[in-house]
Amino acid sequence: MKTAFFYFRMTEQLSREQLLQLANEFGTPLYIYNADKIEIQYNRLTSAFKNNKTRFFYACKALTNINILKFVKSIGCSVDCSSINEVKLALFAGFEPSNVLYTSNGIGFEEIEEAQSLGVIINIDSLSNLKKFGEKYGSSYPVGVRLRPNIMAGGNLKIATGHDKSKFGIPVEQLEELLQIITHYQINITNLHMHTGSDIKDADVFLRGIEVLFDIVPHFPNLTSIDLGGGFKVAYKEGDSAIDIDNLAARVMAAFDNNEHTKNLEIWFEPGKFLVSECGYFITKVNVIKETAAATFAGVNSGFNHLIRPMFYDAYHRIENLSNPDGEIKEFSITGYICETDTFAWQRPMNEVREGDLLVFYNAGAYGYEMSSNYNSRYKPAEVLVRNGKPKLIRKRDNFEDLLSGQIID
Repeated sequence: MKTAFFYFRMTEQLSREQLLQLANEFGTPLYIYNADKIEIQYNRLTSAFKNNKTRFFYACKALTNINILKFVKSIGCSVDCSSINEVKLALFAGFEPSNVLYTSNGIGFEEIEEAQSLGVIINIDSLSNLKKFGEKYGSSYPVGVRLRPNIMAGGNLKIATGHDKSKFGIPVEQLEELLQIITHYQINITNLHMHTGSDIKDADVFLRGIEVLFDIVPHFPNLTSIDLGGGFKVAYKEGDSAIDIDNLAARVMAAFDNNEHTKNLEIWFEPGKFLVSECGYFITKVNVIKETAAATFAGVNSGFNHLIRPMFYDAYHRIENLSNPDGEIKEFSITGYICETDTFAWQRPMNEVREGDLLVFYNAGAYGYEMSSNYNSRYKPAEVLVRNGKPKLIRKRDNFEDLLSGQIID
């Protein structure tokens, strides 16, 4: 693929003309990320929390392309990792170990050992692994623990992580056993972590979590920080509500400042979707229009192998016809080319869709490419980053050799 030669004006949102130009340059299906929007979202956070005791760790499971990680580092954000390989990617991208947070979940202890050897910040989410940690390291390496507050929050049960049936964290009702392990091994607990879920639009959820933590904080005299996780809701469609960051900041900081046990502690957050969701666009081409008695199907050159959120979470993504923006409004069901049911949208009103038209999916930056696969032996799409007005290919489109990569052929 040739290098893009055109430049764009720096902007919060890419225009229809820009998206069409990128699709023509790099082909479809195509993921596009606007770095300007990531920086704008990060600045919203740092402006709202106007103090030096709030720290943000980008939850990189949302999008781990190394170029995105390097850009996030360049704007001053730290990084949150959910696996040891994400930790290694973050370090490869140039993050200092002191700016890398690793929160384990249901993993073998050897992964925690490797994280310790790399010198990163560690949170542990089970009594079993905490005991193993104490047996090996005692008080020699500071560590955090992830607690489960038994609070239901989030836009979908599949992304709610703090309720009483969730696998995540150490249940707060096991506090006594937790303290016994800490005391026995003299473990140096410096961080308490609590994450309730994703798509949270109500600051009250964070305040409820804080109230749970405030009751627990006095049991941990070496604390330097409290981690409230992430899950800030962003808007997916016209009129959709999103979290009020300024209101959240004011209420959280007031709560911490008014409590004698927390007023000197750092406040940590782990925004993922909030930073990268709205920066992303996914462009597909319409392969076929199929008229039936039930619906008019627009079959595109993609499927849940590229964007699984609508099928996995029933997630809504705004879809627009880039090629025919003034066409008559009709209803279309947007479907993929996978040999499974992969409906992106059912009877969605939109400008008339024709074969060959280009459709754009908005809010495609978080958990789009990151959750993609080669199912049906389909190629993964290319990725492009627009930074300082200049588009750059940051991942090539798969080819046939990629499908064979790693296979042992006799």
